[in-house]
Amino acid sequence: MNALHVERKPMNPYLVLALAIVLPGMGHVAIGQPQRGFMFAMFTLLLALITWQIAPPDRSIIGRFALGLFVWALSIPDAYKLARMQYEEWKSKGFGR
Repeated sequence: MNALHVERKPMNPYLVLALAIVLPGMGHVAIGQPQRGFMFAMFTLLLALITWQIAPPDRSIIGRFALGLFVWALSIPDAYKLARMQYEEWKSKGFGR
């Protein structure tokens, strides 16, 4: 890197958090990790479909999609943590002043 190189400001971690809450995997895509986001989205869908098939019909909709919702819930703090780390690293380099 030379002195003229200006690093691009990362997305606000709270915006990434909102994206991760709305759509599974989208928070990871927003911070530049589309493969990780795609994997979270696919596992969310796959496990939701598996749970739908094995859950008894009298279960609530939450119970019928439980494994998919679990993976989605795991992806939310993961996306936020990665976004926060990128943002704090950017700030520590002196760009956030």
